[in-house]
Amino acid sequence: MFGDMMGMMGKLKETQEKVAATKKRLDTVLLDESSAEGLVKVTITANRKVKEIKIDESLLEDREQLEDYLILTLNKAIEKATQVNETELAAVAKEGMPNIPGMDALYGK
Repeated sequence: MFGDMMGMMGKLKETQEKVAATKKRLDTVLLDESSAEGLVKVTITANRKVKEIKIDESLLEDREQLEDYLILTLNKAIEKATQVNETELAAVAKEGMPNIPGMDALYGK
């Protein structure tokens, strides 16, 4: 029984290290999003850090429209990045979960 506990602790430590490495890797995963007309373009990492925003000249004269485009495009980019982030981290976490009876019902193994 003590050996099983040590094995599980080792597995959990390994999983923590894999999660940390995955988070670091997600800083290098770039996602592009643009407004419907392509007037605003955003590049964001999978860790939801904005890297670049490009704005079409035509929007510079209408502040309210520019703000609307920015909000919509940034929200779409953040949503996309969140999906990638959660999917990647969930895969690493699930891979490292110890085999505990009854847990498969909770996590759908």
